Amino acid sequence: MKRLFLFVFVCLGSLILAFEEIDALFFQARSERNPQKMLQIIQTLESRSDLNQSSELLTILADCYLEYGDWGVAKEQKEKTLEQARKYAEAALKLNSENGRANYIAGAAIGRLAQYKGIIQSLFMLGDFDKYINKAISLLNENDEKERLYKTFALIASGMRYRDVPWPLYDYKKSEQLLFEAASLTPNYSNIYLELGYLYVKTNNKQKAKEMFQKVIEMEPHPLLVQTHFNAVKTAQEELEKLK
Repeated sequence: MKRLFLFVFVCLGSLILAFEEIDALFFQARSERNPQKMLQIIQTLESRSDLNQSSELLTILADCYLEYGDWGVAKEQKEKTLEQARKYAEAALKLNSENGRANYIAGAAIGRLAQYKGIIQSLFMLGDFDKYINKAISLLNENDEKERLYKTFALIASGMRYRDVPWPLYDYKKSEQLLFEAASLTPNYSNIYLELGYLYVKTNNKQKAKEMFQKVIEMEPHPLLVQTHFNAVKTAQEELEKLK
């Protein structure tokens, strides 16, 4: 598989990949959390002459930057990388405002960027976050495998938003509801239960928190999110130790 990936990029000077092909390469790079592969996709997409005419290609590029900003760059580069994710997602939405995946990416980028802002500025960003994430949830089709995954991501993001905002804006019941809705769509995605564990820690329900973290540890990885799962297992183990 690794040789195939490298072969494709060696040939890119004379080969223009279709949306589906480059999206498959993105999913592989994300599953492995491979920064080199992700950067290769970014460079390839940014060199394409048809990039700014394609909402789909802009969406993949935005998704690359979102992931790359999360785990592929040094701490001091994260904010700049996430700004690129937002920029390309919003460019994709200018071409097609009904692009559910791009709506999710725009909202997720804003949510992650809020971590680098002061409390007041981050609260002002909530309106844009809610706008994009709620639209993603309404647009994404749970009967399509990839769209169902992105709808799951959007529900998790919304659940985290209602869990983590300061008083009096939080709503722990709504957070739990959204995270369980995500679990109903993609029950084999361990990060949902990790976030539920954090919710129960915050609400002082130690037993439920333990159950969620233990569930993460015992699960098999989602086939499209393998390295994400192993990172979640490590985190869940650390959280269980704190609860002893």
